[in-house]
Amino acid sequence: MTRILIVEDDPMVANLNSRLIQTMEGFELAGIASDAKEALSFLAENTVDLILLDIYMPGMNGLEMLSRVREMKCPVDVLVVSAARDSNSIQSALRNGAVDYLIKPFDFERLRQALQAYANRSRLIRSHEKLTQQELDGRILSKDHSDADATQLPKGLDRHTLAMISTFLQEINEPFTTEELSRQVGISRVSVRKYLDYFCDIGYLEKEASYGAVGRPVFRYSKC
Repeated sequence: MTRILIVEDDPMVANLNSRLIQTMEGFELAGIASDAKEALSFLAENTVDLILLDIYMPGMNGLEMLSRVREMKCPVDVLVVSAARDSNSIQSALRNGAVDYLIKPFDFERLRQALQAYANRSRLIRSHEKLTQQELDGRILSKDHSDADATQLPKGLDRHTLAMISTFLQEINEPFTTEELSRQVGISRVSVRKYLDYFCDIGYLEKEASYGAVGRPVFRYSKC
């Protein structure tokens, strides 16, 4: 079981990431910290395999926290999920051992792939006392295409559109209809409904039907 600590000061993003983790077999949400200080305290008292780390946080930022974690020689891996897209931030994170770097607004499936690839690499390393060059090249240093195939979106869904709708959802705090979201994102109601159903399937949204005068159900979506 891979235990994950989310370090994120945006409650909606933290909730979104936590719900994704809870839908994935072999992963366990160890905790959520809203800043670096809280995260370091948590690490001192709990076992964590992987940190999902934001960079832009009040007080100590994510890069400073990552350096502190390395100074502590804490046996934990870090996956950065941040809006920071400048080359210095990315380079600093990778030099300090980040296993991957995702830029917000991130593709939901890209995060799922990153987590699954991490779990597969970790499993391989734990199961072999020694590794051959072929195993390193095929399973660790290269992208595992079978993992990517296993995390494809349902047929008819597009990653770019999913990321765009995800960004809109993060800004919505009240229940909404397919038609209302369709007007905001500029996509047909039929297409929007497919994406909303996907978010319902992974547990991020829930929908409730109400009936108007004509008897047709109107579905309203809200965050779980």
